[in-house]
Amino acid sequence: MIKKLHKIKGITLIFGVLFLYNTQAQQEPQYTQYMYNTMVVNPAYAGQRETLNIVGLYRTQWVGVDGAPETQSLGIHSPINNGRSGLGLVVVNDALGPASEMSVNTNFSYTIPFDDRGAYFSFGFKAGFQQLKLDWSKGIHRDPDNAFNENLNLFSAVVGSGFYLYSNNWYLGMSIPNIITTKHYDDFQESVASERMHYYIIGGYVFDLSKTTKFKPAFLVKAVSGAPLIVDFSANMLFNEKLTFGLAWRWEDSISVLTGFQINKNIYLGYAYDLTTTGFNNYNSGTHEIMFRFELAKLGKLLSPRFF
Repeated sequence: MIKKLHKIKGITLIFGVLFLYNTQAQQEPQYTQYMYNTMVVNPAYAGQRETLNIVGLYRTQWVGVDGAPETQSLGIHSPINNGRSGLGLVVVNDALGPASEMSVNTNFSYTIPFDDRGAYFSFGFKAGFQQLKLDWSKGIHRDPDNAFNENLNLFSAVVGSGFYLYSNNWYLGMSIPNIITTKHYDDFQESVASERMHYYIIGGYVFDLSKTTKFKPAFLVKAVSGAPLIVDFSANMLFNEKLTFGLAWRWEDSISVLTGFQINKNIYLGYAYDLTTTGFNNYNSGTHEIMFRFELAKLGKLLSPRFF
């Protein structure tokens, strides 16, 4: 009887997780440190750091819940053609329950002057592939028949685009991660379904509060056809171009604490913790996200006065 009660509780919990996940329409991975992982969100950012840039990120969501989302991403990009263009590579692995989705994309951007006050406009394009794997032996399923379904291994093309408008102290961008209809795992229906088109809008502004302190509010809006908007707001401080600290809020989802440290001229390490603000916070220990950034050039020349 006790085992049965535990099993029922587990299935009910998983149902609640998947229902929440579905109502947010989160078919694309989400990131709390999106402001430091911009190329994964927008291909037009490729090359904008003006040097070879490598960013790795690991995110484990809703700790304590079996089958909860887990994401790893790696982005590598660099300017080419005397800085007028950028070239990058993005690899993302996203796991949820019995499904894992891996995407590999090449990113290209081209930048032109926007006005005579130091603003630039960059257009980006990405192309690659996505692999969807389904292993029904993993996780707990609401429909027991799913345990007898055949495992899947599907490949599909990915094509996306975006633009990025920026100056020394502000930026604004919009992107579509994929304009081709591909297959993904629908966690609510527990089946393979067509992915909806996503639209991302990202922006931020840097205020120089003093010679040693910068303040950057930023936002990310994710829109999906037929689903509510997902809105992230953040505010980060940069002290002496070494230490960052900030807070973030995801509408009707979570609040977050972000911190980071410039270990040396080439390496930056960041961490974020999300605390769920819905009733689901009684069933998980929050979300952890770790980010590592390596840049080849001296950051003192690169980040002043930029903070993005």
